Amino acid sequence: MTRKPQGGGKGRGKKKPPDPDHVFDDPKNVKRAIYVLFTVCGLSLLLDFVVYRHVDHPWEALFGFYAVYGFVVCVVLVLTAKGMRKLIMRKETYYDE
Repeated sequence: MTRKPQGGGKGRGKKKPPDPDHVFDDPKNVKRAIYVLFTVCGLSLLLDFVVYRHVDHPWEALFGFYAVYGFVVCVVLVLTAKGMRKLIMRKETYYDE
């Protein structure tokens, strides 16, 4: 017995439309996102002059303290994750065995 091609039904035999492009596939949008990110970071740094902060420790009163602190903590997180990866990483064939 040979199978007959299935056709005539709704949506059968039709090709799927290609996936729509992602927003960040266009380099212009990537540049815009980076521009917006730098603008927001710059504005928040400038607000450090205007906004009064109640500080508990004297080093918190330094200009840009939270920006530097956030950057350092982010770097420490990445380096810690790299170290943890070496400790807990499994072989590539772990689940195949």
